[in-house]
Amino acid sequence: MKNTKVRLPAAAGSFYPAEEKELKSLISRLIDRETRKRDCLGCILPHAGYVYSGLVAAETLSGINIRDSVILLGPNHTGMGKDFSLMSQGAWQTPLGRVAIDSLLAEKLLGSSSFLKADEEAHAGEHSIEVEIPLLQYLKPVFSIVPIAIMSDDYNALIKTGEEIADCLVKNKLEAKTTLIASTDMTHYETQASAEIKDRKAIDSILLLDEDTLVKNINRYSISMCGYAPVITLLAAAKKLGAAKAELVKYQTSAAVTGDTSAVVGYAGIIIY
Repeated sequence: MKNTKVRLPAAAGSFYPAEEKELKSLISRLIDRETRKRDCLGCILPHAGYVYSGLVAAETLSGINIRDSVILLGPNHTGMGKDFSLMSQGAWQTPLGRVAIDSLLAEKLLGSSSFLKADEEAHAGEHSIEVEIPLLQYLKPVFSIVPIAIMSDDYNALIKTGEEIADCLVKNKLEAKTTLIASTDMTHYETQASAEIKDRKAIDSILLLDEDTLVKNINRYSISMCGYAPVITLLAAAKKLGAAKAELVKYQTSAAVTGDTSAVVGYAGIIIY
């Protein structure tokens, strides 16, 4: 990839191991080799450190056929860059190697979207998309990505962006070659009991493929779900592509690892068909 813009890892060594052998060893212990792989439109994955949420993400990805191109939708935690930031050129580096950006699909999305903007700044230090990539690499050595970081809470813009992504895929006959992934953690730093109640409200809305109820529940119950915007966008896209159902693969909180139920973070893995 001579003269290719390479986005270097920002989370290696903190969210996941920075050394290739150690990273592969960890992921090999997290994936589910027994589960049957199925075709799907996309999935929702957590993005905390692998020690906390890696099992949820790995078990979810273990059950799907990852397609050749993956649109990765993540929340923007850094506050940098555009509200709907798409990195359209180059590659992303992880300890497992480089993953090329699907620049042809990226340009088609930019050309057909009312809100997506070409931008690298939002991605430079953002972990929400990066942490999913080594898991994808382990399960599917060759694929390309379109990374999209979202900082907007404009509900109508999120819905329209999702629908325009779907329309672009259909127009270019790429829907069967593309997997959609939204990255989010669930409730942050509440008791286990509180997190489980609130996260169930959010998860049930997602399982109904109901973005409107999801937003209402987030506001009504003060659910601190950091990636609700990417999830809304994913649901809108998936429904436009004909999504019929969603399935919760695994839910747990950080207490499963730490034993501390006083201030947990929730993690959910959901597949959309």
